[in-house]
Amino acid sequence: MAQEIIVYSTPFCGPCDKLKQYLAKNGVQFIAKDLMMDEEAADHIDSLGIRSSPVLEVDGRAYAGAQLSPESLAGILGLKAI
Repeated sequence: MAQEIIVYSTPFCGPCDKLKQYLAKNGVQFIAKDLMMDEEAADHIDSLGIRSSPVLEVDGRAYAGAQLSPESLAGILGLKAI
């Protein structure tokens, strides 16, 4: 079953780029939303009480901060840790 995966990021954000590279390296398809350009996306993340980027949303569940370590991502996405 395909998951809906969205990465909410901001420009010039090293951790955001690292997350997107990790997903791409593992063949995970995702939608990228720029929190500086997409007001609706920014409002959504703000409504979740998250004040930093990146944010990974998988099937409606948001992950941020320490939840985005490679080990955690592997578990969230059902990947082998690399």
